[in-house]
Amino acid sequence: MSEISTATRPLEPDFSAITTEELLAYRDAENRWRMSSAAREILGEPDPGAAVRWQQVRLPGRDLPVRVYRPVLTEVGEASHTGLPLVIHVHGGGFVGTAGQCDWTNSHLAARLPAVVVSVEHRLLAPGGPLANAAADGWDVLDHVVRHAVRWDIDPARTAVFGESCGALITALTAIRARQARVELRAQVLVNPALDVTETMFDYASIDEYASSPTLSLPALRLFQRLAVPSGTDARVLSPLYAPDLSGLAPALVVVPTQDAVADHGRRYAERLRVAGTSVQLTEYSEARHAFLTLPGVEPQAEAAQAEIVAFLRAALAKP
Repeated sequence: MSEISTATRPLEPDFSAITTEELLAYRDAENRWRMSSAAREILGEPDPGAAVRWQQVRLPGRDLPVRVYRPVLTEVGEASHTGLPLVIHVHGGGFVGTAGQCDWTNSHLAARLPAVVVSVEHRLLAPGGPLANAAADGWDVLDHVVRHAVRWDIDPARTAVFGESCGALITALTAIRARQARVELRAQVLVNPALDVTETMFDYASIDEYASSPTLSLPALRLFQRLAVPSGTDARVLSPLYAPDLSGLAPALVVVPTQDAVADHGRRYAERLRVAGTSVQLTEYSEARHAFLTLPGVEPQAEAAQAEIVAFLRAALAKP
């Protein structure tokens, strides 16, 4: 996928009555806009200290695009940019979205940590394309890059995972699977995470309070759930809030904007992590909305959240 110089943002459809054809057409138009120069005023400009490019990763049964951010070499010399820590990032959106919408934060992470940031262009939700596919993409990219650390020029012993919204759900599942596979992670960062796709997904006070939020409305959430867990799917397996054991996971930073329908998902998960003995830091950003980290042009607290994430990951990924 390449950047587009200009694009017009489509009108948001009626998610409660959208057809498959309408969903795919909306996704295509919306993602073209998110990758366009016209979107930069809202989504932010990439840090010039990072080089950004698309790359294909060969995974079992498929090739998957990833967006790779590397710090630009300086006069300090190439040696200072070898064996860098790794951050695997997963963008939000669920049934729409692209890694390119997160260039602002991911390029800053790459330049300022410094680190190699690999953002997963996971399979999006659609009829016949459930959340299990996206979750597999998140894990498989992490596993691939860590196993081919020399090829990627990263230090696999300094790896973190980071996700936003649906991407945070995928990231939380990845962190759990990493523990099971004995892949050591230094940290996990979950920003405005949606962590429950069971029948209880909507049984939270924040859902009622912010059901009409322009950045995550109740109809969009209901469509997300319908696509994520088709009939016959065990939704608890894909809901980190229902994971039977949250002990021994990577230390977590959970970032919750208070004016967010899924704010209580993040609060509840932080509580469960704490009770399980996993180190967790919960930060709430008052009056910020869902997806605020991707909207620095209109969300004043995005810069503070980005700075917090940089500081958290810098400490977690430091050499012993």
